[in-house]
Amino acid sequence: MAAEKQVDTKGLLGWVDQRFPLSSNWKAHLSEYYAPKNFNFWYFFGSLAMLVLVIQIVTGIFLTMHYKPDATKAFESVEYIMREVPWGWLIRYMHSTGASAFFIVVYLHMFKSLLYGSYRKPRELLWIFGCLIFLTLMAEAFFGYLLPWGQMSYWGAQVIVNLFQAIPIIGPDLSVWIRGDFVVGDATLNRFFSFHVIAIPLVLLGLVAAHILALHEVGSNNPDGVEIKEKKDAAGIPLDGIPFHPYYSVHDLFGVAIFLTIFSAVIFFAPEMGGYFLEFNNFIPADPLKTPLHIAPVWYFTPFYSILRATTEEFLYFGMLPFLLVFLALVLFTSRTMLTKSIALLVVAVMAIGFFVLDAKFWGVVAMGASTLIFFAMPWIDNSPVRSMRYRPGWHTGLLMAFAIVFLVLGYFGVQAPSPVANRLTQIGTLLYFAFFAFMPWWSRMGTFKPVPERITFAGH
Repeated sequence: MAAEKQVDTKGLLGWVDQRFPLSSNWKAHLSEYYAPKNFNFWYFFGSLAMLVLVIQIVTGIFLTMHYKPDATKAFESVEYIMREVPWGWLIRYMHSTGASAFFIVVYLHMFKSLLYGSYRKPRELLWIFGCLIFLTLMAEAFFGYLLPWGQMSYWGAQVIVNLFQAIPIIGPDLSVWIRGDFVVGDATLNRFFSFHVIAIPLVLLGLVAAHILALHEVGSNNPDGVEIKEKKDAAGIPLDGIPFHPYYSVHDLFGVAIFLTIFSAVIFFAPEMGGYFLEFNNFIPADPLKTPLHIAPVWYFTPFYSILRATTEEFLYFGMLPFLLVFLALVLFTSRTMLTKSIALLVVAVMAIGFFVLDAKFWGVVAMGASTLIFFAMPWIDNSPVRSMRYRPGWHTGLLMAFAIVFLVLGYFGVQAPSPVANRLTQIGTLLYFAFFAFMPWWSRMGTFKPVPERITFAGH
């Protein structure tokens, strides 16, 4: 009979361990969780995302102590927090800057995954949890955006909710149901407050826990894309792994120090960041009778908002339709299964007919939604024989960098007022954005790949 695991029963820690798995969880997730020894700069952003989440929750708790979710008092309560509550201005700026910092950190964390193939087998579920966190974070930010009840908050929410009217049949009723009224008003503010403060944070915390559990089950990826679990010593410890604590817990403190320095500088010297973090119109009380000249969401939504604005009837006929036909031709000429060909033909045919039948506004909403949901497909559309960009052809890295630039360009034009030149550039950017994913099954396996080492490469730093 196998010997039972001995548990230290002495002292307070032993008493707790008999009743709660404290020591075993500490070992499983920190002191005896072996991570690759070649982590670099890009691996700071996972822990920084956790830090910003804590900042947002703590500051949000203090803000709710003084905020009033009432259409007649919401703006005044925010001003009261800023002017009368001791250190209220600091808490509010920490929360508003933290929202932008959260998206900066998450976008960089996602870019790291694209760079090193962290979504590839066996980490598909880990990636899906991460994408769900991203969507939940977007919902959390959207619901919180209305709460200051400023001009841009009010009209931004009005525009976004009205987009649901483009959905055939159920659209008008759905938008009324979301608002709780025929216009954005007190009922909308109350339900958005409830979702922002209670419902979505609970979902977000659950997804973060699932993300971490999935990560520690399959193990962390690394810049080489090599599985360290495949090479172990006699004791079952990965040869290329080191305990997360104390090595990476101390390592991450360095990243935290740099982040907090930049974070503090923004809070104290540029909390509005030129109108990108806090729009100037949001310091004006919401006025349902006065529409701002230019309505745009916060910067972290603008790449997807640009895709929405780029979708016009002209773009559908002369941009997206040829794009779909090229995609269909590739599938028909390269796919070996009749089922894949049939599905592709059916989908393209339905969409092509829909371009002429349904309003362009509807397809704009579809394109905006597809631009976020398409990340879920990454584990299955990347057919590269290797994970990391280190061992792929150089032009693969070039494509990834081009995609990142297109994303930034779309984000920039999303905060600018519409113009003929800007509209044309966002349409080109939209095609390039979707082309990166749509043609990935083909370009990801093209070129000459470098041999992947059996063990990770590492240089002290």
